Amino acid sequence: MKLLFLILLFPIVILIFENTSLSEKPSISKSLSQTEKAKEALEYCKNKGFNTDFCILVDMGIHSGKDRLFIWDFNSSSMAQSGLCSHGCGDSPHSGDETKTAPIFSNIADSHLSSLGKYKIGKRGYSNWGIHINYKLHGLETSNVNAYRRLIVLHSWESISNIPIYPNGTPEGWGCPAVSNDMMKILDKKLKATSKPVLLWIFN
Repeated sequence: MKLLFLILLFPIVILIFENTSLSEKPSISKSLSQTEKAKEALEYCKNKGFNTDFCILVDMGIHSGKDRLFIWDFNSSSMAQSGLCSHGCGDSPHSGDETKTAPIFSNIADSHLSSLGKYKIGKRGYSNWGIHINYKLHGLETSNVNAYRRLIVLHSWESISNIPIYPNGTPEGWGCPAVSNDMMKILDKKLKATSKPVLLWIFN
C-alpha cells in the first residue's frame, strides 16, 4: 500500500518541482541581464566621462507592477536600491495599466510612449508632479534622440507606489520614466552630489 502511494505521489512531486523551477528562471535570467547591462554601462561611462560610481537601469521587460528601476552601484557591482517605474501609455488611458506586461516604445513626438536607450541625465528643474523636481533627459541613441524636445524627464508622481503592486501595473503616463516620491528623494540626493553626468539606461 505504501509503495502504491509513493508511486502515485511521485509524478505530483515532479510536477511541483518543475513548476517551481520554471517560475524561478525568469528572475534569475533578469538578474543576469541586469548584471550584464551594468558591466556594459560601466564601460560606456568610462569611455564617455560619465559618473563611474553609479548608474540607473530601467528594465522595461519586467512587469510594471514590480520593481524595475535599479540604482546600480559600480563600486560594489550590485544593486543599491530598486523601485517601480512608469512608462508611456500611448493610445491607452492616462494613469491606467493596460500595457503593464507589454509596453510599446517610440521616439516620435506626441506618441505618449517611452523611448528605449541610453540617456544623459541633465539639469535639475521644476516639476508639476510629485515632489516638484525633475531632471532633463538627453537621448544618446537614435531610439531616443528626441527625448529632450519631447519633454521627457525623470520625475516623481504621487500615483506611483513605494512598493510592488503586482499583479496590478504602475500607472502609465505620457512617456517619462516616473518614480515614487520617496525614490525621487533618493535619486535627487545622489544626482545633486555628483559633478559628472549620470547614465540612465532604459532597455527591454
